Amino acid sequence: MSKTNSTLIEDEQWQDKLTDEAYQICRCGGTERAFTGKYWDHKATGIYLCACCQTPLFASSAKYDSGSGWPSFWQPINKADILEIEDFSHGMHRTEVQCANCHSHLGHVFPDGPEPTGLRYCINSASLEFEEQTAE
Repeated sequence: MSKTNSTLIEDEQWQDKLTDEAYQICRCGGTERAFTGKYWDHKATGIYLCACCQTPLFASSAKYDSGSGWPSFWQPINKADILEIEDFSHGMHRTEVQCANCHSHLGHVFPDGPEPTGLRYCINSASLEFEEQTAE
């Protein structure tokens, strides 16, 4: 299947907007190495946004240390802003997580997280930006 001219233009725009690593992860479905992303051990209070379109995706209040080496959340801010897609790549059956607005690859969700959801949204730092919030 070949790319259309509009897809090529979009790819060029994403390449101009994102770092090489963020482009490979967000637009090509890559994964950063564990314990290397800027948010895996991040503890500030605020909102994690999609790096591509700035849709608010996860609140720091839903972030926890899963020990996986990637930022992990037990729920998104708004489930409608997340797409969950069956992923059979690399000889595994997983559930890929994408931004519903721009279809950026974020990571995967697993059923081994904490209560109350029992979910672990395992997200690449390069797929996220952070907006700090101060207490009022």
